[in-house]
Amino acid sequence: MSKLNGGRLTNIFASLLASVLAVTAVVCTFIRINELNAGLSIQMLASSLSMPQSAAAAAVNPPSKPKTTDAPVNSTEQPAQAAAESTAAKSDDEITDDESKYKGDKLPVVEQHFGSSGEDYGNFSVKNSTDYDIDYESFLSSDLGFKIEDTKEPQVLIVHTHTTESYLINDNGYYYTDYPFRSKDSSRNMVAVGKKIKEALKKNGISAVQADKIHDETYTGSYDRSEQTIYEYMEKYPSIRVILDIHRDAVGYDDERGKYKPTFTYNGKKAAQIMIMSGYDPYDNYGLGHWQENLTFALKLQQKAEDMYPGMTRPLYFGDFAYNMFINNGSLLIEVGTETNTLSEAQYTGELLGNVLSSVLNDNKG
Repeated sequence: MSKLNGGRLTNIFASLLASVLAVTAVVCTFIRINELNAGLSIQMLASSLSMPQSAAAAAVNPPSKPKTTDAPVNSTEQPAQAAAESTAAKSDDEITDDESKYKGDKLPVVEQHFGSSGEDYGNFSVKNSTDYDIDYESFLSSDLGFKIEDTKEPQVLIVHTHTTESYLINDNGYYYTDYPFRSKDSSRNMVAVGKKIKEALKKNGISAVQADKIHDETYTGSYDRSEQTIYEYMEKYPSIRVILDIHRDAVGYDDERGKYKPTFTYNGKKAAQIMIMSGYDPYDNYGLGHWQENLTFALKLQQKAEDMYPGMTRPLYFGDFAYNMFINNGSLLIEVGTETNTLSEAQYTGELLGNVLSSVLNDNKG
């Protein structure tokens, strides 16, 4: 082989090598971009499927802290919204019926019924984000892991980890971007909804107590603070068997696409749909060793809600989280509507939820 041909071959080889390296770099960059977008995709998917962003975030960044997480439970919102929600609650007088006080953009509220999504069984649906194959017949035919006693002592504790979560006042089909969706006013935040649940329980012969303490001056540490409150109430009232952490959700976008409000109608009156949440912990990462008993309770409540008030429930969300459900086998987290439901819709749902809970518990008296 001549030196000339050898030089040409060397140049050709060098060119080919450079091309291969360039293509490799492009492919790697593309893969990395997809990897970076994966986390966002999970959170965007969470919004479309009504999946709590806290659970979606856990799929990208598994929690290092056992038992609890301080990620906002109500954040099916986009990251910018979640950041806004993480600030301290607005002062009591900032929520007003006077729309002239709001100067932000006016964006749509999209009313929608969240029906079947995921696994359907009978008259209800479950969004199962785990690898666990739920035997619905077995769970629903099982007894609850606790018994309700025929006593005047409190059997149910209603608590609000994110106490200041609140709702719209008017049902106008829109909201203002500067509307404060959090309030310290207990007549307008989650305490007002929990109060309706408590009243319905009492009417149906079940004693309950409600913790109205604000735990979310900031989101950081809110679950730790509500956990402390729960233990204080359980020490004071050893009769407590059921712990309900009542929240509201937030679904949609802070732009022209709008935010979603899940609704159903009963007796001609509009109400907010609920989403029951139950945690999965097969390896005892969160101390939720009784997760199957919690799930039994959640499924019975979901089924009963649809029996009594068809359309009341969004798909039950079953996922890898704890949210203080490790405290006992009667603990559940329930989202009542979203931030763009009205307070009156949420309160009506609180009344209906209290009736549903009463029916399940009265069927399980010892």
